Amino acid sequence: MKAIYLRAILLVAGICAASAGNAADITPLTPEAKTVESQSGWQFTFAPYFWAAGISGDIAQFGLPEVHIDADFGDILNNLDFAFMAAGEARYDRFSIVGDVIYTKLGADADTPAGILAESVDVTSKTFAGFLGVGYAVLEDQNGHLDVVGGMRVWSAKTEISFNGGILAGVDVEDSATWVDAVAGVRGNYFFTPEIYVTGWGLLGAGGADIDWDVALGLGYKFNDTISAVAGYRALGVNYDNDGFVFDVVQQGPIIGVAIRF
Repeated sequence: MKAIYLRAILLVAGICAASAGNAADITPLTPEAKTVESQSGWQFTFAPYFWAAGISGDIAQFGLPEVHIDADFGDILNNLDFAFMAAGEARYDRFSIVGDVIYTKLGADADTPAGILAESVDVTSKTFAGFLGVGYAVLEDQNGHLDVVGGMRVWSAKTEISFNGGILAGVDVEDSATWVDAVAGVRGNYFFTPEIYVTGWGLLGAGGADIDWDVALGLGYKFNDTISAVAGYRALGVNYDNDGFVFDVVQQGPIIGVAIRF
């Protein structure tokens, strides 16, 4: 049962769980995807990305003691059912509205010793982290910009355990938590040449969690007005502890994006 619980802990962690002209960016690592510029002067951008994050920290659920976890991306990938990561921006002059969404669903099953209480156990973990904020460019020129950003990040983590066969056949249990943190920081980019740029962000806050932080840095290359690519590194940390539900983790790893602008 200890092995099954540890798997559940690993799963709930998930992969939680990333400017005008050359100065347009929506995340630190996918700065120029599908940009549509309207006659009103607004720019709208959407960009999916991929984050190969591992996770370490302490987690507790179902009234059980805290367990320390340390899983690399390969461990998580083995149990990955579905993942969606994307960011967006609406920008007008120096003002911007930015968003970032991470959703993962992981699943695993395991046989139980003797099969008396249950013949097997299915574990499903769903994790969501969504950020929405507004920004203002305090520095801006033809080579890039630096925005001050403030907003809210919503977290939701849920684990379901289903028992098959045995005495507990048909029994389903779950433990979950949802909370909101206020975060603020900076984001921006800078073009060294018309093709090569550096981009990143740093956010820090708290609220439902004791601390919530997110930093990233990437190097990008703009192939043409339509396609650019970027690669870098992102780290995201949160420390939430409430009524026996503990989610004190750091997720970090490489992040890549291919941006398409229309």
